[in-house]
Amino acid sequence: MDRVSALDESLTKTLGPATAKVMAEQLDLHTVGDLLHHYPRRYEERGQLTRLADLPLDEDVTVVAQVADSRILKFNGGRGQRLEITLTDGSGRLQLVFFGRGIHKPHKDLLPGSRGMFAGKVSMFNRKLQLAHPTYVPLGRDSGDEAVDSFAGKLIPIYPACKGLESWKITKAVDAVLPRAGEAVDPLPPSLREGRGFVTLPEALLKVHRPDTKADVAEARDRLKWDEAFVLQVALARRRYADAQLPAVARKPVAGGLLDDFDATLPFTLTDGQLTVTREIFDDLATEHPMHRLLQGEVGSGKTMVALRAMLTVVDAGGQAAMLAPTEVLAQQHHRSITEMMGQLAEGGMLGGAENATKVVLLTGSMGAAARRVALLDLVTGEAGIVIGTHALIEDKVRFHDLGLVVVDEQHRFGVEQRDALRSKGKQPPHLLVMTATPIPRTVAMTVFGDLETSVLDQLPAGRSPIATHVVPAQDKPHFLARAWERVREEVGKGHQAYVVCPRIGDGEDEPKKKAEAEKAAEAEGDKRPPLAVLDIAKQLAAGPLAGLRIEVLHGRMQPDDKDDVMRRFAAGEVDVLVATTVIEVGVNVPNATAMVIMDADRFGVSQLHQLRGRVGRGSAPGLCLLVSEMPEASPARARLGAVASTLDGFELSRIDLEQRREGDVLGQAQSGVRSSLRMLAVIEDEDVIAAAREEAVSVVSQDPELAAFPELRTALDALLDTEREQYLDKG
Repeated sequence: MDRVSALDESLTKTLGPATAKVMAEQLDLHTVGDLLHHYPRRYEERGQLTRLADLPLDEDVTVVAQVADSRILKFNGGRGQRLEITLTDGSGRLQLVFFGRGIHKPHKDLLPGSRGMFAGKVSMFNRKLQLAHPTYVPLGRDSGDEAVDSFAGKLIPIYPACKGLESWKITKAVDAVLPRAGEAVDPLPPSLREGRGFVTLPEALLKVHRPDTKADVAEARDRLKWDEAFVLQVALARRRYADAQLPAVARKPVAGGLLDDFDATLPFTLTDGQLTVTREIFDDLATEHPMHRLLQGEVGSGKTMVALRAMLTVVDAGGQAAMLAPTEVLAQQHHRSITEMMGQLAEGGMLGGAENATKVVLLTGSMGAAARRVALLDLVTGEAGIVIGTHALIEDKVRFHDLGLVVVDEQHRFGVEQRDALRSKGKQPPHLLVMTATPIPRTVAMTVFGDLETSVLDQLPAGRSPIATHVVPAQDKPHFLARAWERVREEVGKGHQAYVVCPRIGDGEDEPKKKAEAEKAAEAEGDKRPPLAVLDIAKQLAAGPLAGLRIEVLHGRMQPDDKDDVMRRFAAGEVDVLVATTVIEVGVNVPNATAMVIMDADRFGVSQLHQLRGRVGRGSAPGLCLLVSEMPEASPARARLGAVASTLDGFELSRIDLEQRREGDVLGQAQSGVRSSLRMLAVIEDEDVIAAAREEAVSVVSQDPELAAFPELRTALDALLDTEREQYLDKG
């Protein structure tokens, strides 16, 4: 592979082992090219003061500000002393604190009226924002400091920094590698670059790191954003092109078959949305190339019904369909609901089974050997037209007679290898339907799932009830929490049921790593308490506010049979309150459950809260979701909860979620194990760039799928989108 050696050179060689080690461990930067693509987060103008009012809690920040006052205070009966300095910028104030012998130099350097750059981690003390022992560079007019000279009259780049590596140290490191920018390979075909009026890549890198004007920054950003969008879209366009060349068995609907019999038994009419999406899927199934379709829809919009009708169509056409679920609880739930919906049509080969019936088989890791043998035999002989299972479906010994369709539920729970292993079990590539209840904004669908056609179910079936959501500030107003438990009792008194969700299992047997992570996350939110646990809360509720109610627990460490037993009894109305982890997040369908209390709700993501909330209000009675949090009212965590309480629109919430998480993991970082290649492109804001880049990419790939005429683009594709990530996009 023709890689650019200068940009691939290790930072150890250029910057020395100590700095390179911090960059690798803290910022995931390893080569000269990585550092050149570590762009400034923002720029300060010499003399311009930053907005202290917007500082994020518990983040490493760099600010340019003016010293308002400075004073030395004594404590411990005069034995200890600390220096307190107040910074101001007109929008807010920030306190700097230095202790012990470390107070003398800053006391001399930072006189009232002077200015400086300050870096450190923002913390809260006595309800005031502060930096303890920050590093700083004075920016006084009379200072002979070289930093002042280099910054004088220019835009000051502020880099994403970390502990041990402040923004100005990164500035010096970038200065050391910037001459190599001239050797960067330009991925854009010259005609495209000139046609869109972009600067060259080396010029863009120079301008983004060392701009003379704001216009330089804008020019550089436009070019670098385009590169990220274009390289991604080329990878996806090549994937779509390759898929279009693959052969598949066309699975056309058969009149008078299993699907017609099933439709005749439905006690309700399908929504317009379900009919439209079904038509799109049936059209795809009827072609001789594999379908690759993403079906996204709000919780409860009827995705399972659409998927089942697609599976029945494939069975009618002589094939088999497999549904892959992320957990045993969900696989069992799907199996139970599908066999109930199909009735006699799911009793193929059994006494009392309908004439057109097929077998619907469950396959999970915890099944007994005898049941497993029967299931495997039904698959290999073709007796079972539909199989529902967990990752156990992927094992080598699982063989199909003729796998025609793979349905993946909640695709984000699966690694790419798992999805691909199941797809490889067809004699020819099977059709693929990927389902998610996490609404995905259009730009993300274009970026992350760009090799899948997208169908959206945004209409809820008739009879679904509204869900009221409220934030319960347990710390500020403890009586609100007491009222929450009263509301649960009231719902149970009306004959309904409730969920209580906790972030952790508890009982001291939590994996040490998980517990450490939880405590670290707690600390990051300025809260030393570990997350609340299912087993602890269940005991407290049974002995206190919910005494006398039938309370059960459900979590991932229970034996599968025990989990299934609890879910069956809850579904049958034999349990009043289910205290659970997020194991109930997807697929669990109990129409009689009307209330949900989410403890430590601030520990969950926006989309996850929306998913959890979708478990209530599934019947004719309205749903109630209470988000319990001890975070202070002004915190970002409470703002997040407020957003969830304010809307039931999953697409709006997914936008908020993405904006808050930034784009770091939008490309499935956790699944591919590769650092995100998006550094400049903001998936939410840059819809126009992504759409235009997609158009250009399709044009380039349709003319030259192998990119033979575009060696620089091929090189950039290899460098920015290594094989592992391209495979990730392939299987998304």
